Formats: sequence, structure tokens, C-alpha cells
Amino acid sequence: MPAKPSKRYRSAVQAADLTKDYGLKDAIEVLSKFPKAKFDETVELSFRLGVDPAQGDQMVRGTTPLPNGSGKKVRVIVFTDNAQAALDAGADVAGLQELMAKITEGWLEFDVAIATTEAMKQVRTLARVLGPKGLMPNPKSGTVTDDIAAGIKAVKAGRVEFKMDKAANIGVGVGKRSFTPAQIVENAAAVIEAIGKAKPASFKGQYIKTVVISSSQSPGVRLASTEYNKF
Repeated sequence: MPAKPSKRYRSAVQAADLTKDYGLKDAIEVLSKFPKAKFDETVELSFRLGVDPAQGDQMVRGTTPLPNGSGKKVRVIVFTDNAQAALDAGADVAGLQELMAKITEGWLEFDVAIATTEAMKQVRTLARVLGPKGLMPNPKSGTVTDDIAAGIKAVKAGRVEFKMDKAANIGVGVGKRSFTPAQIVENAAAVIEAIGKAKPASFKGQYIKTVVISSSQSPGVRLASTEYNKF
């Protein structure tokens, strides 16, 4: 038998007409009326794209800063020969050989890894460990940089990375339930804009098919196509 929806979920369904499409501001207003969990839930945008994931030239990925931050404490490590400078700039852990050995032994207590260009020559050997978990430094996401201080600041301030999965879907956190509706609107608009601009040049057709906003334990609220059909 299918699982019975929770009391919180049933209450959320009663709070709004989930068969409708909403403008961004209205969708977030609807979301704010849903019952809250006992923890500060993450608010997420879920995109279904029309691109073909099997085509290498149709991969969609990138980063964007969130105007109001992510609301999440981001643990950052830096692969560099100048560990002290990275620590002074706000890195939680920094180093090279010892840090690589620690990760090889199974330590993965971090959210973002940054590397200098020189360090990447050695860090590439960790691709099989970090790659599948989405933790591998990458120039396209701004995590391979020689301006370590700027890289750390951007990540800590709430820059988010997005990457399409094998089913042409993208999920991106845009804040917390404790944020004001206006803060979530600004963050969500920034993510929609960034993913819209990441449209592959070779793709022809409907790029963004649907966008849904939800929190960790709420049903999804579907956005009206007017919020993204310009892309």
C-alpha cells in the first residue's frame, strides 16, 4: 500500500490549490502558509529541462550568488601549498598532501572544495572520490582559482552551484523557511535567471519545462510559465 501522507502534508494541501500555477511571489506566499517542521527547512527550486542529457553539448551547470545568502553554514576546504593564507581567509581546513591523504582515507566533512591552479595538478587524482559526490573543484563552478580569498568569500556568502542530472532535472536551494518572503523571492529570481542564461547554445526548443518550489517537508507549488518562458 502507498504510504499515507503525513498530517503536515495534508494540512499543506488544504492550505492552497496545488493544481494551479502561481507567479513567483504568489507561490512563495502560498509556501509560507504551509505548516512548518520542527527544524528550519530548506526552500528549493526544482527544474525540469527540455534538453537531452545524453548530448555532451547540452549539459547545464554553473553557479550564482544568492542576494540574501543560503542560510546554511558552508564548510570550505582549500587545496593549496599556502595553507595559512587560506585559513586566514576563512577556510575551515587547508593544505595539500596531508589533506589529500585524509580524504583518501574517507574524510569528507566539508561542503565545498576549492583548489589553486597549481594544486589541481595533484588534486585531479581524487576525482574518483570527490567527483561522484559533486565535491571536485572545477573551474566552471569557480572552485579552481588563484584568488583563494575571493573564492572562499563567494562560497561562504551563499553562492550556489547547479548541475543537471541524468534525467534533465536540477534542484537548487534558495534559502530557509525562516527567511522573509521577499528574501526568498530575490534568491529564487536570481537562480531562475542564472539557469535561464545557462541554456546551451546548440539547444532548440522549450528549454525550461516546469519549475516547482517547495520546502523540505512540503508539497511543491508549481510556478507559472511566465516566470521562465523568456529563456
